Amino acid sequence: MRESSTADPGGEHARVTPPKTWAAGVPAVAEAVRYSLAETSPRRAGRTLLDLNQTKGFDCPGCAWPDPEPGERHINEYCENGAKHTNDEAASRRITPEFFARHSVSELARASDRWLNQQGRLTHPMVKRPGSDHYEPINWHDALGLLAEELRALDTPDEAVFYTSGRAGNEPAFVLQLFARALGTNNLPDCSNLCHESSGTALHQTLGIGKGDVSLPDLHHADLVLTLGQNPGSNHPRMLSALEVTKRRGGKIVAVNPLPEAGLMRFKNPQKPSGVVGRGTNIADQFLQIRLGGDLALFQALNLLLLEAEEAAPGTALDRAFIEEHTDGFEKFADHLRRTVSWPEVLAATGLDRARIEELRDRVLTSERIIVCWAMGLTQQKHAVPTIREVVNFLLLRGSIGKPGTGVCPVRGHSNVQGDRTMGIWEQMPQDFLDALEREFAFKPPTEHGLDTVNAIRAMAQGRVKVFLGLAGNFVRATPDSEFTADAMRRCRLTAHISTKLNRSHTVCGDTALILPTLGRTERDCQSGGEQFLTVEDSMSQVHASAGHLEPASKHLLSEVAILSRLARRTLGDQVAVPWEEFEADYGHIRERIARVVPGFHNFNSRVTKPGGFGLPNPVNDGVFPTPSGKAQFTCNDFEGLTAPEGHLLLQTLRSHDQWNTVPYTMNDRYRGIHGSRRVLLVNPADLRTLGFDDGDRVDVISVWRDGTERRAEDFRLVPYSTPVGCAAAYYPETNVLVPLDSVADQSNTPTSKGIVIRLEPRAEAP
Repeated sequence: MRESSTADPGGEHARVTPPKTWAAGVPAVAEAVRYSLAETSPRRAGRTLLDLNQTKGFDCPGCAWPDPEPGERHINEYCENGAKHTNDEAASRRITPEFFARHSVSELARASDRWLNQQGRLTHPMVKRPGSDHYEPINWHDALGLLAEELRALDTPDEAVFYTSGRAGNEPAFVLQLFARALGTNNLPDCSNLCHESSGTALHQTLGIGKGDVSLPDLHHADLVLTLGQNPGSNHPRMLSALEVTKRRGGKIVAVNPLPEAGLMRFKNPQKPSGVVGRGTNIADQFLQIRLGGDLALFQALNLLLLEAEEAAPGTALDRAFIEEHTDGFEKFADHLRRTVSWPEVLAATGLDRARIEELRDRVLTSERIIVCWAMGLTQQKHAVPTIREVVNFLLLRGSIGKPGTGVCPVRGHSNVQGDRTMGIWEQMPQDFLDALEREFAFKPPTEHGLDTVNAIRAMAQGRVKVFLGLAGNFVRATPDSEFTADAMRRCRLTAHISTKLNRSHTVCGDTALILPTLGRTERDCQSGGEQFLTVEDSMSQVHASAGHLEPASKHLLSEVAILSRLARRTLGDQVAVPWEEFEADYGHIRERIARVVPGFHNFNSRVTKPGGFGLPNPVNDGVFPTPSGKAQFTCNDFEGLTAPEGHLLLQTLRSHDQWNTVPYTMNDRYRGIHGSRRVLLVNPADLRTLGFDDGDRVDVISVWRDGTERRAEDFRLVPYSTPVGCAAAYYPETNVLVPLDSVADQSNTPTSKGIVIRLEPRAEAP
C-alpha cells in the first residue's frame, strides 16, 4: 500500500534488528524484482534490466562504477540499487496537469520525499506564477520564452546560476556550459562541489590531475586495496564484484570506516552459484574502525612507520628510485612527519591502538601493487584535502602511482558526475579550456571564476542571484543547511528545474517557478536527425554510449539537449555563432565540437560507437605529472583532530541501503537492521550510557556551530550501534538541516557532513 502524502515516520516507528554480516545474495535479487514490479509492468521492467549497462543499451543512471569489457559482461550487469533506480525512472505512473490542480505547492511541500518520488513521471511543462500556490500547464514555447526573458533582463549574467547533477550526459553538459559562458557567466556549480571537490583539489596539487588513474584490471591485479570512508555494498555495489576478483587473485583488502558495513565483511555474488547457495567471499582482511576525522592522523602514522622501517632496513620499505626520479619535496615531507607526529594524538584521533596500525604497515610492506579507494567519508571532512594529499604521500613512498595495479581511485557516487566536469561543468575551468572554446565558437568566454554550490546559496540569500536553472538533481535536498538553502531559493525571481520526476526542489519556488520535464536514460530519443544516443564517462575515465529503448513517458517531453538548445537560441539569438538547431537535431554535431575542444576526444563519433567505448588518456600512467615542477609532489599536512565538547557527539550523515542520493525507495535499511523509519540516530552503547539515554529513547538532534547558532532535526530514535566512541551516524537528507553552510572543507569548500558537533535533547512527551 502506498503511503499518504504527509507520511514521514518519526523515530517511534522504527523497528531494529541485528545488522547483517554479508551483502547481496538472493535477498538482493528478490528485493530488486519486488521493487521493479511495483513501479512498472513485468515487460517494461524486464526490458530495462536486459538493456542496463549493456553495450547497445543505456548506462545505469545510478553510480559511476565502470563496466567490465564487452565480452566479460553478465547478462544481468547491474546491482540491486541499479535495478531499483532504473525502474524507478521507468515507472508507469504519470503526473499530469490534473495532479497539480489537485495539489497546491504548499501541500506538496508538506509531503515526504518518498511520496513525491512515488507519484511517477512528469509529463507536461508547468509554471507557478507569482502569487499563485499552484503549478499550471504551459507550452514549451512560452515556458522557454519566459525563462529566456528573465535571463535577458538580468543586470549581469552573473545573476544567473546553472546547476548540474551527474545524471546529465556529456552532450547536454557541454551544451549547458557553452550556453552559460556564451551568456557571460561561469556560475556552473555542480554536485561535485558537494562530494568529490576535495579529491580534485588534492589530486591537482599533488599529481597534476583532478581524477583517479586506476582501471578495473588494475583493481583486479592489486596486491593490496585500501577502501576509505565508503560503503560499496549500498552506494556502488558492483565494486564488490571487482573486489571479489581481487581476492580470488590473491590480493588483500583493508577497510577503514567508522561503521562496519555488510558489503565489506562478506559478499554473496548473486551471479555465481557460490553467492546463491554458498557462503560467498570474505572481503576485508582487516577492518579499522576509525573515529570521524581521524584518517589524516592514521596515514601520517603509517607513513612515519614506513620511514622508520626504511631507516632500519634500507631498500625494503620505500621505492627510492621512484621517489628520486618522479617526486619533489620528499625530504621536507619526511622531516615534517618526524617532527610533528605524536602517537598519543594519533591514537586519540583514530580510536585505534598502535598494534592495529602496525599490522597495516606490515601488510603494506609485503605488497608491491597498492591502490587506495575512497568516497565521501573522506571528502566531506574539514581536513579532506590534506587527508587525501597524505594518502598520495603514502602511495608515492611505495612507488604505487602510474604503474599497473596501483594508484588513486576516488569512487564517484553518481553516473557521469566525472564526465560533466570533463565537459566544462565547473565554475573555475582552466584557461586552456576557455581558450579552446573561444577558438571553436568565436566568442570570448568569461575568465573570472564563478560560484560553486555553497557560494551560489550565499549569493541567492543575499539577492545577488535572480535566476536558478537546475539540470537534473534535487538541489534543495542535496545541499547543506536545509532551511537556509530553501529560504535562499525563494528569494530568486525565477527557479527552473529540468527533471524526470517530482522532488522537493519543485516545492521550493522563486517568485516564478518552472518544471521542465525531460526524457530519462531508459527512453528513446528521436530528433529530426534520427534516433540519438548520449555518452557518459565512468569513474575510471572510460567513455561509452548510452541509448534507451522505452517509449517516452509523454509525447510532451523534450530531451535535455533540446531544452537547452532551444533556450540558448531564444536567449542569445544570433549573438554567438553556435549552431543550436544543429545540436538539437543531431547530437553527433555536439560530439564533433567536443572533439575539437576537449583533449582526449579526437574522433569522438567513431570511437564511441565501438563496444565499450574508449578510455581517456591519463598522463600519470605515462609517468608524466602536470604539476609546476613536472613531478609528483610530496606535501606537508598539519593535523588537527575533530573534537566535541563534553556531552556532545560528532555526527556523520550517510545513505541507507534502500536509497539513491536524496530519494529513499523504502523506509528500511536492511543491512544495518533499521526498518520502518529513517529518523534514527546510531550511537555507541557506551555513549548512550554516558549521556544518560537508553535504547529506543526519542530525541531531537541539535547541531552546535561556532557562532552559537543551533540547528534542529526533530524526533529521532536512539539505536545502540557499533560506532566509534564519541561518534554517531544518521541518514541524509533528513539531517542535512544540521550541516551549517559555513562548515566546509578547507580549500575545496565542500560541506563537512562527516564531523558535525551535535547534542541530544529528550523529546517532550505529548500532552
